[in-house]
Amino acid sequence: MSQNKYKTLLSNTMLISLGTFGSKLLVFFMVRFYTGYLTTADYGTADLITQSANLLLSVISMGITDGVFRFAINHVKHRRRIFSIGLYTITLGGLLLFAILPLLGLVPQLHPYLWLIGLYIMASCYHTLCAQFIRAEGKTALFAVQGMINTLLVIVLNILFLAVLHMGITGYVLSIVLADVFCALLLFVREKLWRQIMPNPGWAYWKEMLLYSIPMIPATVFWWITSVSDRYMVTGFISESANGIYAVSYKLPTILTLVSGIFMEAWQFSAVSESVGDKREHTRFFSRVWCAFQAVMFLAAGAITALAKPAVHVLAAPSYFEAWKYVPVLSAAMVFSSLVSFLGSVYMVEKNSMRTFLTAMVGAVLNIILNLILIPGPLGIQGAAIATCASYLVVFLIRAADVRRFIPFKLYTLGIIENCIILTVQIVFMVLELPGWMAVQIIGLAVMLWLNRTPLLSTLNRVLSMRKK
Repeated sequence: MSQNKYKTLLSNTMLISLGTFGSKLLVFFMVRFYTGYLTTADYGTADLITQSANLLLSVISMGITDGVFRFAINHVKHRRRIFSIGLYTITLGGLLLFAILPLLGLVPQLHPYLWLIGLYIMASCYHTLCAQFIRAEGKTALFAVQGMINTLLVIVLNILFLAVLHMGITGYVLSIVLADVFCALLLFVREKLWRQIMPNPGWAYWKEMLLYSIPMIPATVFWWITSVSDRYMVTGFISESANGIYAVSYKLPTILTLVSGIFMEAWQFSAVSESVGDKREHTRFFSRVWCAFQAVMFLAAGAITALAKPAVHVLAAPSYFEAWKYVPVLSAAMVFSSLVSFLGSVYMVEKNSMRTFLTAMVGAVLNIILNLILIPGPLGIQGAAIATCASYLVVFLIRAADVRRFIPFKLYTLGIIENCIILTVQIVFMVLELPGWMAVQIIGLAVMLWLNRTPLLSTLNRVLSMRKK
């Protein structure tokens, strides 16, 4: 059996990891810096600004950046056409932005920052277009390097705007905007992307791409609702300060989304490019990668749960220390979010964005209902974390039952159930601080490591053998 597919996946994952993990880790450790220069209320408002902008990204771009990546991988001869369609769609979406921004002004916390939200959205759209296009071309090293430059720029500008110029919320968001503008220009000039622009890319191809991309708009909105709507409800039902604490509690579990995000950027390329080969081999490929992926994610969540208290104590100012209580449940939520993303790659391979939309809708509706029930009650902020976790879990179960009709890979159900039980025990003992909670964390991690030893050792052996070759 050829090892080329594993070699490609491994090399792309390592390239993206080397290019982005270190810089993203720096952003993670910047939490202490942010919480030192922004009050809990300011941090909550800054979080609302960036999350609101992220909600509008897919609407303004019409989801076209996902289409650019998916179509440009296989349709080499039409890449000029594909890039041009992406560029024109985003530019037209910018006109729609002028109509939408006044509606955001109805939210009192956002009204003074409408201009900043507009810049954030357009800069991010153009940067994402350029980055996804070069990733589809297989230029993984350049994709990783520009990601690292982007993150480092954000950090440097944050230090300048917050610590030196004392620009507060504006400086926090503006640093992200300027970093996106710089990296978009860097890619545009470095790759001479103006050569990819066609005056008339053709309506027929534009229509085909939009048919794939447009269902991604409500899907992205629904994912935003599942992962972010609780921030608004925590602000509304409790306070801005409570949302600031809740936003900080997300930072540790973000390590899970960082790890899975790096892998998914490499995996999506492999999943699509390898789908044109032998179906049985492709199914076996999916099974092995899935087994290792879910093992790593559960083990990482167990470790973050165990380290929640000391990590928040080190990473955040004392006024944010309460955030540790919400880290364990959010860690479980991020595990299921990552597993949902992996299963979603099946829909991407099949170009079946409608199923992405429908399953995301289920999660969003459930999340809103649970938030409305749990946040105003005794659970408060913890209710928001539980709602997020439950929503991702349900979507995972739906997709796990659905995707195998397209690619019948082995799900390893028993292993997932075992990991879920161990992680749940860890979370309960940690959050409630039950007697012996420290011992339970150590034992839980040891048992989880033992149960997942086969896929972990298999992956390690494959990595070592490829390095030797």
